[in-house]
Amino acid sequence: MATGNPSVFLLTVNGQIEGANFPEYDNLYCKYCFVYGHDWAPTSGLEEGITQITCKGSQSSHRLIWNFPLETTFKSTNPSGWPQLVVSVYGLDVFGNDVVRGYGVTHIPFTPGQHTRTIPMFVPEPTWRLQKFTSWLLGRRPEYTDPKVVAQGEGREVTRVRSQGFVTVSFHIMTKDMKKLGYDTGPSSPLNTPSATSGWSTEEQQYTT
Repeated sequence: MATGNPSVFLLTVNGQIEGANFPEYDNLYCKYCFVYGHDWAPTSGLEEGITQITCKGSQSSHRLIWNFPLETTFKSTNPSGWPQLVVSVYGLDVFGNDVVRGYGVTHIPFTPGQHTRTIPMFVPEPTWRLQKFTSWLLGRRPEYTDPKVVAQGEGREVTRVRSQGFVTVSFHIMTKDMKKLGYDTGPSSPLNTPSATSGWSTEEQQYTT
């Protein structure tokens, strides 16, 4: 078993895609996937998913609420290639076409405990004005064939993008056997003391960025 191998540590990710802020758009849904290095492998949970379509509430004119759960566990032999969460938001345009409204990415928090991340979103932009007009006329906005590209550096510098919206994600992170391998993921405190029976490390302190 992986837990009995001293060369392997575990990372458990729980949380939820809470919602988004897209002032110009409504009736949106979100897709997510995890991107990780070659030494990482999922052991349980889902690597990708899709939320329900939601609309803005009457009390918060710009807020979209999904509260879509995240739950997965990874094993690895070293921290290189630490998992990232890629989110993509979609909705219908005026012609009824399903178009992308934003891409975003964030690293899974390194420190055990509660975390909140607000992810800035962006969309690819046409290079020429004619391309921009054509994409609007045909209802075909530029988008990535594979959203995972936003978590990689190669080729990103040649892509023209525009900032658009934010997505908020909450995480509850637990790790196991990282300290046995010499990796210190956070400050030592009574709340961060591993269980004598499970060996899992968690911390109840709230982290917000």
